[in-house]
Amino acid sequence: MRALHRLLRGTFGSLAIRNYRLYFVSMLISMAGSWMQRLGQSWLVLHLTGSGIDLGVVNALQFLPLLLLGAWGGVIADRADKRRLIMLTQSAMGALAAVLGALTLLGMVRLWMVDLLALSLGVVTAVDTPARQAFVPEMVDRAHVSNAVSLNSAVFTSSRVIGPAAAGLVITLVGTGWCFVLNAISFAAVLVALIAMDPKGLQRRPELGRQPGQLVEGLRYVWSHRGLRLPLFLLAMTGTFALNWSVTLPLLAQRTFHGDANTYGVLFSVLGLGSLAGALFTAARRHPSDRLLMISLAAFGVLMLGAAVAPGLQAEIAILIPLGVAAIAFQTTANSLLQLRSDPGLRGRVMAIYSVVFLGTTPIGAPIVGWVAQLLGARAGVAVGGIAILVAVLTALVASRAVGRVAPQVEPPTPQGQTRTV
Repeated sequence: MRALHRLLRGTFGSLAIRNYRLYFVSMLISMAGSWMQRLGQSWLVLHLTGSGIDLGVVNALQFLPLLLLGAWGGVIADRADKRRLIMLTQSAMGALAAVLGALTLLGMVRLWMVDLLALSLGVVTAVDTPARQAFVPEMVDRAHVSNAVSLNSAVFTSSRVIGPAAAGLVITLVGTGWCFVLNAISFAAVLVALIAMDPKGLQRRPELGRQPGQLVEGLRYVWSHRGLRLPLFLLAMTGTFALNWSVTLPLLAQRTFHGDANTYGVLFSVLGLGSLAGALFTAARRHPSDRLLMISLAAFGVLMLGAAVAPGLQAEIAILIPLGVAAIAFQTTANSLLQLRSDPGLRGRVMAIYSVVFLGTTPIGAPIVGWVAQLLGARAGVAVGGIAILVAVLTALVASRAVGRVAPQVEPPTPQGQTRTV
């Protein structure tokens, strides 16, 4: 019993902190709604056009602002009160979901409307994502940062189990539009939690004033430290070619396994179930490492190739579970390394660059993967991701051997003129 108690305390330690506990519960609700919308949006586009290319384009439009504006979003996050900024971005995202829901339910929705709203959502996300990422260390002490980051991943992956499964049922029973309406309502949970937080319990730095060159400063800071460059390179390759499930899974469900929206929801939920297990595994580890980063990514690549050749739906489901474990173990480890190795005064900009290379690369990869899947089949689209991951791992290993070792397990030094805070 004591061993179990220690395990639970190590895995869920950050939930003892009230502010983080409020945030955790609210994001679980909100992210489940967001996954409902993501699945509903993909299914809506497939219903409107039946084209894998259009599916790739709408996903690309949603993430294009992250690629173009994500770094500036990090500057805004460093300058602003992150709690208030998140309240603003979450309100805007809820409003966009409500508009798409209304258009769909009224039978007025057209592809160009979905594209426009996806692009608008991407603009808001370019600010919201680095703000939320950088807000986590403000809610917990330094000893709990890695655990809180892992539990954030658990929220993300739990919602990926709940959201798609719920979306499949909602689409089947009452129609796609209600996925968007329920997502709009879910943002209220985040607003209530942020309002209920105790500002005195937040470990905030003084807001960064407006100064020239702050964006360039962040880019130079990242480039000058190999301990940050390694995870960012691997995230860029993975985000571009592998994490295009909104493109590949609906095509696998419909064309490869001849299923419907429920089949799509099951595939997404099973992947999320594996990811949840991976998030809880990394939450119990206090010290992320480059070794875990590389091993989990290599496993991710091998399992993606297995998913590409799975002979039937049951085999696909069986592979997606460990694939989800490996994928989220890699993502969470990379995120934790970046958070812990970043100076607090630059953390917003570092996490913005993280968002750019991890999520903002989707506009590049999604159309490519969509085109490959349209031309050669959904299995080929999945295989592209597995091959790209293994190429990235080999490249990183060769580069590490060239310098004699993997990136050092230390934080980069604080930039001149800045102080490090806990």
